[in-house]
Amino acid sequence: MEFEKLQKIIADVLNVDVDKINLDTTFIDDLGADSLDVFQIIMGIEEEFDIEIPEDAAEQISTVADAVEAIKNATK
Repeated sequence: MEFEKLQKIIADVLNVDVDKINLDTTFIDDLGADSLDVFQIIMGIEEEFDIEIPEDAAEQISTVADAVEAIKNATK
């Protein structure tokens, strides 16, 4: 459930096909995102899931799996 929503957020921000996004996908290396893109993705996650990801946790997000983990930790 979270993964599909996350795929849509990433695809919308980076204008990529959702089929290119899996748990091992890195935002910068695989998808060509810059730090602003990653920030926009995190903002989209916070809005979509009605959560707040702490800044220190947000700085550690480099893969889709990291983002999923941040969502799980923020919804506990």
